[in-house]
Amino acid sequence: MPKSSEVPGFYRRSIAERREFVREWAGLSEEEARVYDFPPGVDPGVLDRMIENVIGVMPLPLGIATNFTINGKDYLIPMAIEEPSVVAAASNAAKVARAAGGFHAQSTAPVMIGQVQILHVPDPAAARLRILDQKEELLAAANAKDPVLVKFGGGAKDLEVRLLPSPRGLMLVVHLLVDARDAGGMNAVNTMCEALAPEFARLAGGKAVLRIISNLAVHRLARARATFPAKLLHTDTASGAEVVDAILDAYAFAVADPFRCATHNKGIMNGISSVVIATGNDFRAIESGAHSYAAWTAREGTSVIRPLSTYEKDKDGNLVGTIEFPAPVGLIGGATAVHPTAKANVKVLGVKGARELGEVLAAVGLAQNFAALRALATEGIQRGHMELHARNLAASAGAKPDEVDRVVARLLQDHQIRFDKAKEALEELRRGGG
Repeated sequence: MPKSSEVPGFYRRSIAERREFVREWAGLSEEEARVYDFPPGVDPGVLDRMIENVIGVMPLPLGIATNFTINGKDYLIPMAIEEPSVVAAASNAAKVARAAGGFHAQSTAPVMIGQVQILHVPDPAAARLRILDQKEELLAAANAKDPVLVKFGGGAKDLEVRLLPSPRGLMLVVHLLVDARDAGGMNAVNTMCEALAPEFARLAGGKAVLRIISNLAVHRLARARATFPAKLLHTDTASGAEVVDAILDAYAFAVADPFRCATHNKGIMNGISSVVIATGNDFRAIESGAHSYAAWTAREGTSVIRPLSTYEKDKDGNLVGTIEFPAPVGLIGGATAVHPTAKANVKVLGVKGARELGEVLAAVGLAQNFAALRALATEGIQRGHMELHARNLAASAGAKPDEVDRVVARLLQDHQIRFDKAKEALEELRRGGG
C-alpha cells in the first residue's frame, strides 16, 4: 500500500513521536535518525515553538572570522555557513584592510517600508492628495498601535503615495515609513499597515488588498569602505600594482555584465548571510533586499543589475573598496531573542544595536568580496577553495583526523578533487601504500 503524507494531527504529536513517524516512513536506521538529536545546551522546547512540526536540528558549521577592526573597534565575527574558504577569506581580507586602518562603516536610520495596495480608485491623482492631506492624522493612528516603539524614538515617520501602472491596471500604493529601532520591524510595520488600510481605502475611494512590509529597505542602508594597500597585494608573479589593476578589471566585468554581477554579489552575500544566520536574523529577507537593491539602483546604468560594491584606485595606487546595501536586521524579537546559539553569537560579536550589526555586515560583505576578487584576479579561486573541499571529501570518505592531511595531499598531487579518488587514496593509505 502506498505511503500517504496526509498525517492528521501531526503537529499535536511530540517531537519524539514525529521523529519516529519520519524514521519509519523513510526507513532510517536508529543510527541515521540520531543525526536529528538536539545538541547539549539547546532546549528542544524552544525550537519546537519557533517553527512547526519540529523533529530535530540541522546544524551548520559555525566559524569565527578574525582580524576585523570596524570604526576603530575590534570584532570577532561568528559566521554560520557550509561553504569552505569563506571564513578564512574574510579573515585574510580583514588583515589586509587592518594595515590601513580597517573598515569604516556607517548606516542610515532603521526605517522600514510598509506597503498598502489600493485598487479600483476612480481618481488616483486626487486620491493621492487626499491621503497626503491627512498624513499627520494617519501617522498618529499608526503610532497608536505601537506606543512602546514610539517611546524608544521609533514609529511611523512619513507617508509616500505612488501611482503604479500594472498588468491589472493602475494601482495606488501607499508606503508607510516606520523607524523600527533595534527590531527587524516586520510585526510592527505589518500591524500598522493592517490598521491603516481601511482608512487609506476610504480616502482613495477604492479597495485595500495587500498590506505587507517590503524587503527592499531602501531607507535602511549599511555602508562600509576600506583601503587595501597595494604593497600587500603582490604575488610571486605579479606586483601589487598589477593585482590592483586586475581586481579593477574584474570589478568592471561585474559592472558591465549581469551574468558576472550575479556571482559577484553572491560572493558578497557569502559573508553577509553567514553572519545574519549566526545572529538568528532572516537571511532570506536580507538576500532578497540586497539583490533587489542591486537591480533597483541599476535603473540608470548599462546593466539590469549592478554590483553592491565598488572599487577604485586612490592617488597612491591603493585599492579602495566600498559597499552599500539594505540591512534590515534586528536584535529584538525573532530567533535572535530566543535561539541560544544566536544569543551567544550576538554576545561574542559585541554589537549594541541593530545599526551597528548592519555596519558589521557591510564590513564582512566587503571583505568577502575583496578576497574573492583578489583570488580570481591572481591564482584563481579554485586553489584555496578546492584544498578545503578536498578536506571535506577526505572526511566524507571516512578518513580519521590523522589520515585527512595525507588523503588531501594525494588529491591535490593528482589534481583530482573527487569523492571516488578520496576513497581510493584512503584505501591505499590503509593498505600501507602512502
